[in-house]
Amino acid sequence: MEVTFVTGTAGSGKSLLTNALKNWYVNRGEDAIAVNLDPGVVDLPYEPDVDVRDRIQLQQVMEDYGLGPNGALILAADLTATKIGEIQEEIDSFKAENVIVDTPGQTELFAFRESGEFIVREMKADSKLLLFLVDPLLANTPSNFLSLALLSASVGLRLSVPKITVLTKRDIARDGVKRIAEWSRDTKVFEGALSGTKDGEQYSLYSELFRAIRRLSFGADLYPVSSTTLEGMIALVGEMTRIARGGEEFTD
Repeated sequence: MEVTFVTGTAGSGKSLLTNALKNWYVNRGEDAIAVNLDPGVVDLPYEPDVDVRDRIQLQQVMEDYGLGPNGALILAADLTATKIGEIQEEIDSFKAENVIVDTPGQTELFAFRESGEFIVREMKADSKLLLFLVDPLLANTPSNFLSLALLSASVGLRLSVPKITVLTKRDIARDGVKRIAEWSRDTKVFEGALSGTKDGEQYSLYSELFRAIRRLSFGADLYPVSSTTLEGMIALVGEMTRIARGGEEFTD
């Protein structure tokens, strides 16, 4: 069983990609299920096969503990970890080859709390993979892109599983996606764009940070995809397969 955790900032398209990945596998004759780990989500573009909301409801947490929405989200994320045994049993009952896990909308609730690390560590699988989604509408300047690259690197270090950085919304932000992909591939192109917005000490700092990320191979290769048109999905799933199965070639 291969488990893929889909992470990223709010609005980056985690749920849409979860749906697209599940359908991709199913349409090619592979067993796949979608798991929702966000107890606070209201609407999803897919029907979860396993849903944490069957066990934890945000509104109920607010009422039971006298918390506001933010405090309840934090507690609900921690309570999810206490249900990992039950969630695992339900996942196992499907006997699926591919498990796509849609994580909470707020990245920090999953990546930087002990509960998220615990869930990733304790979930049973033959292989585990992390997708970090970058929204091109948010990464629209060199400094914003660098900030998201740093966040991607931090999440990867925190959760300690192989990671792929995915550039979403390829169908609606084509120029932005192309520009960001060029930044990620070529340090000189990134620094050229950076020079138009930063100078002096700020330029040197941003440039050195970017080069450090490149040296550590964090976010150096972006995979632009569209969850709507499925552009880029062959390349993304191919890389997922290569990592999960030790280099086996993916065939469409």
